[in-house]
Amino acid sequence: MNAREILSAGAVVPVMAIDDLSTAVDLAHALVEGGIPTLEITLRTPVGIDAIRLIKKEVPGAIVGAGTVVNSKQLKAVEDAGAAFAISPGLNGEFVKAAQQSSTVVIPGVATPGELMLALEYGIDTLKLFPAEVVGGTEMLKALYGPFADVRFCPTGGISLKTAPEYLALPNVLCVGGSWLTPKEAVKNKDWDTITRLAKEAAALKRV
Repeated sequence: MNAREILSAGAVVPVMAIDDLSTAVDLAHALVEGGIPTLEITLRTPVGIDAIRLIKKEVPGAIVGAGTVVNSKQLKAVEDAGAAFAISPGLNGEFVKAAQQSSTVVIPGVATPGELMLALEYGIDTLKLFPAEVVGGTEMLKALYGPFADVRFCPTGGISLKTAPEYLALPNVLCVGGSWLTPKEAVKNKDWDTITRLAKEAAALKRV
């Protein structure tokens, strides 16, 4: 799958910071059961890479990727773990060159038109807008659409179930990233029914 196919598989990509590896498979099953197949496992916790490997093995319906990938060493680690994609909060020349050599689909983050132009120089036209709400949210995306109509985004950062439809109504948005699908208390209490309900609400969101 290419970047656009991965991001178009569901309207929302849950940003998952997994603290307890024993919850990873059940959490992934709950999301997939609710209609959310694309899962971003961040490397913000010590078990992130192990969680990617485990979910890929145990949850065949999931498209498992990594988030918060910030350098070439991490990119190699998530590639070795079998991640289908790697999302980064930003980009630089060295990282993008590593991405070009990787079998994992890399989706870098941008926050400015200059960073977007750097991505385009390397042939990357599918990006994460981060931190979305901080850098202008839907107004920023509308402004970028004029000069960069062929670029597509997964905006992430500060988006909720309430605000997601505003983003998904834009022609340059494929999906949104959100952490609201995996509330810490629900995961800690292994309340998978709540996770599946939140996933179903997110899966029902409509894109243009």
